Amino acid sequence: MEYPSNLRYTKDHEWIKTEGNIATVGITDFAQHELGDIVFVDIDTKGKPLSANDIFGTVEAVKTVSDLYLPVSGTIIEVNALLEGSPESVNQDPYGNGWMIKMEIDNPAELDSLLDAAAYTQLIGA
Repeated sequence: MEYPSNLRYTKDHEWIKTEGNIATVGITDFAQHELGDIVFVDIDTKGKPLSANDIFGTVEAVKTVSDLYLPVSGTIIEVNALLEGSPESVNQDPYGNGWMIKMEIDNPAELDSLLDAAAYTQLIGA
């Protein structure tokens, strides 16, 4: 499993990549592996301001449904349309085509509370 060093991570297994005040968010390779085959991604929070750790959607695998938590406060400005017809993209490419949302960050200082790749790897015992 891979954990790119240019990303930040949450204890709930989301990743975030920032470019200015815009961020892309998805779930980690570890999370998609633990969930198994993903069959549906439901995100209906586009345009809504949310706080860090708020639920922004759910991901459904063959045997379970899991909540998705926002890593930092902000507003979702885009949902990955590819996931509507190809939710398995999350399994195949969690850091690429399997991204879930793009958001506008309210408070960039919140990024400092997230884990780097080394800390995340330690968290999951990899």
